[in-house]
This record gives sequence, C-alpha cells and structure tokens, in this order.
Amino acid sequence: MAAEHTFEVEVLTPEGEVFSGAVRQVSTRTALGEVGILANHTPLLASLQPTELRLHVSDSETKRYAQAHGWLQVFGNRAKLLVEEVLAPDELDMATLKEQLADAEQRLAESEKGSGARSRAQKDRDRAEAFLAIAQG
Repeated sequence: MAAEHTFEVEVLTPEGEVFSGAVRQVSTRTALGEVGILANHTPLLASLQPTELRLHVSDSETKRYAQAHGWLQVFGNRAKLLVEEVLAPDELDMATLKEQLADAEQRLAESEKGSGARSRAQKDRDRAEAFLAIAQG
C-alpha cells in the first residue's frame, strides 16, 4: 500500500481509543450526508450522525463499526473522529436495541416540542435505528 494513498485516523470515545492507524478511506455520515475521506482531503469539521463507520485499511480489509453521534475533524492528512459510542457489529444486541428504540420513541411522543428532553429522545431514536440496521446486516 503506497504511503501517499493513506492517512492516519483516530477513532475516540469517552471510554478511550477504538482505532488508531493508517487507512485508505473513511466512510461515514455527517449532518449534511454521506462522506468519503481520502488522503490529502481538504480540512473539514463536521457533526457525525449515527451510521455504519467503515475504515478501509486496504483494498481487501475494511473495519466496520456502529457509530453514534460525534464530530469529525480532518486536517493535515489526519482524521480524528470523536464519537459518543462506537461498537463492532458483533457487539450489538438486537433485543436491547429494540428496547432502546421503543423507550426513545415513547420519550419523544411525551416530550414538548423544542425541549431538551425531546432533542435527547430524538438523538437516542436515531442511534437505536442506525444500530438496529447495522445489527440486521
């Protein structure tokens, strides 16, 4: 793998480092849509949305994760993802995710428009829906 086609990536959560190393591409979702980050990408700061995070380590190896909300920073041929939660697909439990989705939907229905509780319930619902989709394959 040619070094000019790779860049350093760190994926961090409040619990610690999930990934650190060279990759060919990062594929994720921001508030504005899907993005693919390659080596020498222009500087970028973006809000991350729950989705499947794909780290293309090489042409034949891709590391996949369930990614919650967070932030993406690209600068100086490096990418840093600061994420509330990142899990490998095999760590996802369908029953737990379904319970979390039902709870978030109930809180969303009971909350007032514009309230902080409604905003948190919406974020929790978005996360549970994305993680369920990843768990279902």
